[in-house]
Amino acid sequence: MQTVAQSQSSTEADWVSRFADDVIAESERRAPGKPVVVASGLSPSGPIHLGNLREVMTPHLVADEIRRRGYTVRHLISWDDYDRYRKVPNGVPGIDESWAEHIGKPLTSVPAPAGSAYPNWAEHFKAAMTAALDDLGVEYDGISQTEQYTAGAYREQILHAMRHRAGIDAVLDRYRTKKDPAAGAKGGKKPQQQKKVDEAELEAEAGSGAASEDDGSGGSAGYFPYKPYCGNCEKDLTTVTSYDDDSTELNYTCTACGFAETVRLSEFNRGKLVWKVDWPMRWAYEGVIFEPSGVDHSSPGSSFVVGGQIVREIFDGVQPIGPMYAFVGISGMAKMSSSKGGVPTPADALKIMEAPLLRWLYARRKPNQSFKIAFDQEIQRLYDEWDSLARKVADGSVLPADAAAYARAIGTAAGELPRTPRPLPYRTLASVVDITAGHDEQTLRILSELDPENPLASLDEARPRLDRAENWITSQVPAEARTIVREEPDKELLGSLDDQGRESLRLLLEGLDSHWSLEGLTTLVYGVPKILAGLEPDAKPTPELKVAQRSFFALLYRLLVGRDTGPRLPTLLLAVGAERVRRLLDA
Repeated sequence: MQTVAQSQSSTEADWVSRFADDVIAESERRAPGKPVVVASGLSPSGPIHLGNLREVMTPHLVADEIRRRGYTVRHLISWDDYDRYRKVPNGVPGIDESWAEHIGKPLTSVPAPAGSAYPNWAEHFKAAMTAALDDLGVEYDGISQTEQYTAGAYREQILHAMRHRAGIDAVLDRYRTKKDPAAGAKGGKKPQQQKKVDEAELEAEAGSGAASEDDGSGGSAGYFPYKPYCGNCEKDLTTVTSYDDDSTELNYTCTACGFAETVRLSEFNRGKLVWKVDWPMRWAYEGVIFEPSGVDHSSPGSSFVVGGQIVREIFDGVQPIGPMYAFVGISGMAKMSSSKGGVPTPADALKIMEAPLLRWLYARRKPNQSFKIAFDQEIQRLYDEWDSLARKVADGSVLPADAAAYARAIGTAAGELPRTPRPLPYRTLASVVDITAGHDEQTLRILSELDPENPLASLDEARPRLDRAENWITSQVPAEARTIVREEPDKELLGSLDDQGRESLRLLLEGLDSHWSLEGLTTLVYGVPKILAGLEPDAKPTPELKVAQRSFFALLYRLLVGRDTGPRLPTLLLAVGAERVRRLLDA
């Protein structure tokens, strides 16, 4: 079976192929003949943002490459929906401070925000991510940790951990006195390393449950790696007061409501291992070969570092291989965690960009390289770069690693993702829908004039990219930045023009009919200042000529839209229409 990077030598292979090589070799060493297991973890404690998506896309891309080579792969996504509800997040619609009474309960026992169609908090926030993963072509096996724990799936592992609690405590104790204060913040960043506030770093802290770094219960009765949820108030504010290994009889008290209970852990399914024990337990239970983790896990005493020792010393397992992955930046937002509202999610990104482009952003960068996802004007440049890559792929001039990233972006082992039949430039589409306010008939008229020799016959040919551009204009561009074409000529400005200004408008209007296409109008608007300077229309620009061009462009913008800047002039002229352009520019 062919691979994405089949034409590359092993030394030239892209990062996905290199990890696929390592994972296949490790899987054959650990579990020959069995499916290759890769894993991700997501906690639906709030909106699951674009930083968390790296927790999924990194193993997805590796798993997909392995599938292309003919191997059977399982990509497990553990929904950590049995984690405790830690705090009331800011900015989430449909909730208020009354949700604070649920702090300490499992996420699946917390009510969903008001008006939600879902039965609980966890399902509400899982739903948007599940839909986004489907749009992105991510194939996975979802595992609800609520279902696993309440069904007793981990009973033997829990009893084993309780029997070996002294050993777990000893592993944890190696780090309890060695915590680095500088690493206390997520990612252990020093102040000078912080990004500017206009570039949010979205941490994947929800991935693999890193949000709760609880060591376990350490009361007067000793250390216990297990937390019961209270049988009265459902909260995990409990303390194990005694435990008998032979009978598995466990006593606990709840500090929240005062409830006390005696249970047999061999029959009890209302509690869970603390995170630093739960994660390595699952590595061994599921036979995970590959799982990435956030850069915040690289500090001493973090759950990934400690988990590597616990899985080996307690559960007789092996830590997965996998990279530490860096943060994902979002322009214009302060640093946020997934438990806060208002952070951009994959669903938000997919409203303004096509799925292949979003996949490409994660595929083209090594996991340890940070990158930004643009919700501002930068998205236009990003689309230009994407379209340039597509042209290089088509003409064979693309570099091998770039070709591999492109192939992974546009499809998976199961087939290609839906794409726009006529991928017109995103910036052009955005300008057109900005000017037409989404009016279909006007939009089709303008887009069909972009290439008169091959006119667009239907807006469906430009979709879904056209819809994404329209969503970007309506949801991300401030009202004051929107383009509003003048209804009447600016007679005062027209009357104040000197001879050169009037001549520049005359030349433009004189050339409209013969240049009425995107390419032609581009030549015309750049050529008018050249002609006025006594140059040929194809003359190379000089510094003086560039100044004259900028002055001419500013004049056109003021006459057409009442400000000094706006959409690209050729697109604007097409959108306004020749008749209206003549009326607004006739001096």
